[in-house]
Amino acid sequence: MSDDQNSSGFVQPVAMEHDPEELFAGDRGVLDPEVRRVLVHLLQRRFLSAERSRQEWTVLLDHQQIIESRLNDLFVRLVVDHDRGFAYKQQVRSDDVDVPILLRDAAYTRTETLVLVHLRTVFQREQVSGEPSARVDIEEIEQTVLSYFADADGDTARRQKAVRRAVERLDREGILEEETEGRFVITPLVEVVLSAEKLSELRDWLRSQQRGDELSDVDPSEDAEL
Repeated sequence: MSDDQNSSGFVQPVAMEHDPEELFAGDRGVLDPEVRRVLVHLLQRRFLSAERSRQEWTVLLDHQQIIESRLNDLFVRLVVDHDRGFAYKQQVRSDDVDVPILLRDAAYTRTETLVLVHLRTVFQREQVSGEPSARVDIEEIEQTVLSYFADADGDTARRQKAVRRAVERLDREGILEEETEGRFVITPLVEVVLSAEKLSELRDWLRSQQRGDELSDVDPSEDAEL
């Protein structure tokens, strides 16, 4: 093609050997495989952690603009918290644009919410005292959370199992990191999931309730969504 043709506004055809390699039959994607994986993981997971997923975090930062663009096409906003080392997504909502809702809030159970309140309280307390990190034992978590339940709520063994399931979920999400068996480090992610304002609101609500009253399933997360 001549220079005149190049300057005419037409796009010069690309040789087939220069086309992006198909990853599967009929593939029309243009992103590299590792970028696609990070994009999918952001949609699948509640959070992406720099500490737990170092390689994915690096890919995210190197290709943040294109990943953000792909999410925006779905009316989803990407939030990258460099200070804490976490990335998460938010559903875009607007009064001016008809936005189809892709992400739905995933409510924490009653027991999970109570565990989060305790973890956030401990984390805040240790921060104020100048401690570099906050740690809790499973026994401490159980004792505190079980104190919110009355005898009418069921046997202790069943409640203990619920607490341990809650701890397992929060460990998977990166809010807790098991340091040794039964002992956990509370990560800064707890601040993202449960803001200081929401913590205060839940504390006030708990204090206003009589022991054994029902705590409905709520989602304390104001920022991060599934």
